[in-house]
Amino acid sequence: MIDFDFVSPTKIYFGKGKEERIGEIVASYGFRRVLIVYGSKRIESDLLPMVERKLSEQGVASFRFGGVRPNPVASKVREGVAVVREQNIDLLLAIGGGSPIDTAKSIAVGAYYDGDPFDFNLKKATPKKALPVGVILTHASAGSEMSNSCVIQDDETKFKGGINSDLVRPLFVVENPELTYGVSAYQTAVGASDTMMHSLERYFDPSEDNQLSDEWALSLVKNVMVALKRVLKDPKDYEGRAALMLDSSLSHNGLTGIGKPFGFVVHPIEHALSGYKPDIVHGAGVALIFPAWATYTRKRNEAKLARMARVLFNESEPNDEKASIIGIARMKEFFSSIGMPTTLKEVGLGKDDIPPLASLATGNNTRMIGCCHQSLGQEDVEAILTLLL
Repeated sequence: MIDFDFVSPTKIYFGKGKEERIGEIVASYGFRRVLIVYGSKRIESDLLPMVERKLSEQGVASFRFGGVRPNPVASKVREGVAVVREQNIDLLLAIGGGSPIDTAKSIAVGAYYDGDPFDFNLKKATPKKALPVGVILTHASAGSEMSNSCVIQDDETKFKGGINSDLVRPLFVVENPELTYGVSAYQTAVGASDTMMHSLERYFDPSEDNQLSDEWALSLVKNVMVALKRVLKDPKDYEGRAALMLDSSLSHNGLTGIGKPFGFVVHPIEHALSGYKPDIVHGAGVALIFPAWATYTRKRNEAKLARMARVLFNESEPNDEKASIIGIARMKEFFSSIGMPTTLKEVGLGKDDIPPLASLATGNNTRMIGCCHQSLGQEDVEAILTLLL
């Protein structure tokens, strides 16, 4: 176990009807001017009026900032920074899933920066200060509600990248599983795939055998798989929805990778895909890439892949080599069974797209992705993507 510092300061208000306390929650912190960041029309026609009313009852002024799209963009962040400064906002309240939350986070650090807020995602600058962010979660997926991560893309350059700073960890998150009842089966599966990958990627970071964080990671992933099966059968299964929501939060707050080097490898490849083609849904993208990555790196991860097979799929094969191969196949079958893509063709990409995708992922072959024994270069990325033809 390596030395580490761990912080997870986000307060969770969890349970039925907790969103109706939003006014008193916000007022309890002393905030008086709130920018509400959201995306879908469903939020605007249903949840938003109640939130505005509850804030108003506590003497809190609120301003709408809608239209955030999936795979959020830098141009929207710039608009938000201008509104924050114009209206003297003291809290950003994101309603939705990862896209509104990440947009709010990016606006939060951009508000105290004289340059382009996308500089942080390009690693040209480091955030020094941020406005506080609160969340009302309506989609169990990205885990951004408790993470130090913020992913934004620029459609002009097709670059998509993240900030990692404790400054962007939300102050609080309101989680009522009933708010996810209206999420479609496909979007629920997409979200579950992303949640799973946050812990699976941490699991494959180097660690000693049976390290506690490894056990947490696999247990959380298995819990997601079980809960997803329940929810796909009954969209209003409260316990299933509750499990998915809490798994989303705990999968990306650092707990399932504590005491280990941190270096995602599947996520950066997916960022290239959805940066290159923004209509690719992020959760579907990571589900697509994982089996190919696991196949390409199987020998270096043989023991861990074998344990994954035994824990997640109750595999009884004692030989690690055979169990690792079975585990990859079973994971691919699982993702396919919940409607996730298994080939590049299914997301509208082909052989000719592989070189530019690999170039995007590695900065035109100027950087490695991942860390330690998981590091990958441009040729590795091309080989992984070729497995998806």
